[in-house]
Amino acid sequence: MIEILESVYGVPEARSVDPLDLLVMTILSQNTSDINSGRAFEQLKSRFRSYTELLDASEKEIADAIRPGGLADIKAARIRGTLERLREDFGSVDLSALKKMSPEEARSYLTSIPGIGPKTASVLMLFGFGMPAMPVDTHVYRVSRRIGLVPENASIAETQRILEEITPPEKYLSLHINLIRHGRLVCRARNPLCGKCEVSGLCRYMQTRHITGASF
Repeated sequence: MIEILESVYGVPEARSVDPLDLLVMTILSQNTSDINSGRAFEQLKSRFRSYTELLDASEKEIADAIRPGGLADIKAARIRGTLERLREDFGSVDLSALKKMSPEEARSYLTSIPGIGPKTASVLMLFGFGMPAMPVDTHVYRVSRRIGLVPENASIAETQRILEEITPPEKYLSLHINLIRHGRLVCRARNPLCGKCEVSGLCRYMQTRHITGASF
């Protein structure tokens, strides 16, 4: 599956990104589009010169800066609360302490912060620190169940656990990104383009449709 997806979409490469920026961007991306969250992040960075300066602002000022991303008041509280927790735990608004943690410790610490769930923690671990973690977003969740990488009734937590068990750690990033690409372009939520799918020969959904005689 990984090889086929890489032959179609290429082998993704991790880009260098500031972990704090990534954490804030991931919070802003919750329940909104990439375009809107990107605008919100740009406005936040232009409004505040540093995250320390942001902590000196009121939640209303933060919310006003990220208004394009939606749910501004909720996300402002989450961002502020997260940064305050980091300063309280590490003495500064800094995530470098995670480098010394094991993946299990890092995941446990991050998810102990209100507003940071397993997906946000996994995104930060994988892309911010190169730790073995498999973020499960809506595309990864849908495609992995439809294809048959995990059981159809698997929860998001079970999907993450199974994918991390069956995937070579060095391929977590590749599978994550390419499942998203495949979900957006081919294995769509509605009207999947099964006739154009390069992994149809491995797909449980296709096999089931073939057995029942359905057409696409």
